[in-house]
Amino acid sequence: MGSAQAHSIVEPGRLSKRVAVVLVALYALFAVVPMAWIVMTSFKTTEDAIAYPPKVVFDPTLEGYVHLFTNRSRQTEEYMQDLPPAEHWWQEIVREDNMVITGPSRFADRYLNSLVIGFGATFLSVFFGALAAYAFSRFKVPLRDDLMFFILSTRMFPPVAIAIPVFLMYRELGLNDTHLGMIILYTAVNLSLSVWILKGFMDEIPREYEEAAMVDGYTRLQAFVKVVLPQAKAGIAAAAIFCLIFSWNEYNFAILLTSGNAQTAPPFIPLIIGVGGQDWPAVGAAATLFILPAVIFTVLLRKYLLAGITFGAVRR
Repeated sequence: MGSAQAHSIVEPGRLSKRVAVVLVALYALFAVVPMAWIVMTSFKTTEDAIAYPPKVVFDPTLEGYVHLFTNRSRQTEEYMQDLPPAEHWWQEIVREDNMVITGPSRFADRYLNSLVIGFGATFLSVFFGALAAYAFSRFKVPLRDDLMFFILSTRMFPPVAIAIPVFLMYRELGLNDTHLGMIILYTAVNLSLSVWILKGFMDEIPREYEEAAMVDGYTRLQAFVKVVLPQAKAGIAAAAIFCLIFSWNEYNFAILLTSGNAQTAPPFIPLIIGVGGQDWPAVGAAATLFILPAVIFTVLLRKYLLAGITFGAVRR
């Protein structure tokens, strides 16, 4: 009699694995192709960007990036012939289209605003979220369940529903078009998500760790910083990524509450207009640079992300 091999009903079979690989590959393809096309467009000329059929093979150029960071004006051929030789390579690129650079564009300032506001709001959301989550997890807070539901309910309606009240309030407080105002607003919107994510992690950390630390002479705050936070680093990473994605991509409040000093990149990118039409290489360059910080931030915290999402899902 042949020996029967044990087979786990939980372990997927060969067919299931192959189907899963195909599905994951198709999903990755659909997710990567649009991003790859944006990057390719940023290195095309204006003619190649609007060519039909679309060009996959082309001669790369930095024209889009030059257009993104500069303001230009079109001149006559006689005027261009009277100009001295170009001093820099970006001037040569612009002169090929009979244009001259009149000054830098506002994209660099808008990009810096996105960095300050996005990462500032993310830091405050995770900081205050960790404190609130620890309090809800460790102390007997009156009406804790009701308060937690109230915090969660702030994520149940679209942010645009409170756009007018926020605009009127910010106008009275003088927070319109300020970095501080946008950081406070994004922190308030992200705080509920941060509290709920981090509370789940705090609940999974045994209280005995803190009690042992306090027996050794640590204060409650020292035990929180040196014992609890290191144990909750996966949750902190997951919360930080989701908070940054919202703060980085947010458009409605940015276009309503900012216009100059604190305007971020999302409202500015659609305004990149070229001479005679939309400058798609410049738009592609702006989109490519815009997604870089979020991608880099996610890659740096990738080892914590999956653990942060699935933490506590399976109990042993």
